Amino acid sequence: MYHTYPYKAQIPILIDGKYEIRTFTSKDDIYAVIDLLREEVHANNKEGGSFNVAQSIVKQLPFFACKNVLFNKKAQQDISRYIYAENFGTPPYKGSYGEQPSKWVQKSFLIKKILGSRKSEATENGR
Repeated sequence: MYHTYPYKAQIPILIDGKYEIRTFTSKDDIYAVIDLLREEVHANNKEGGSFNVAQSIVKQLPFFACKNVLFNKKAQQDISRYIYAENFGTPPYKGSYGEQPSKWVQKSFLIKKILGSRKSEATENGR
């Protein structure tokens, strides 16, 4: 639905009491709405909410953009590498734990956290 620019979509954020219909001409327009969503979640959390920014964005994205537009090939490769290493008990890169690239170690903790969160969410929803 939102594969080709330009297109119009109603954004899922109230602005001056209304849901605007915006014209999207590039990824920058999508990221601008994502920034608004991020700000909204932070504001709600300051008022006592406990919303997850990433989950909120993922759930609202289909209302104004195709999720494929935001996929990052490198990130997908990192996730595949993580899952392969986890499933087969092999290090993702040559060498022992201490020899793994520090950037990879940071990424792996983030991937583990996100996958765990997704698994918990699926369990809670009975899937």
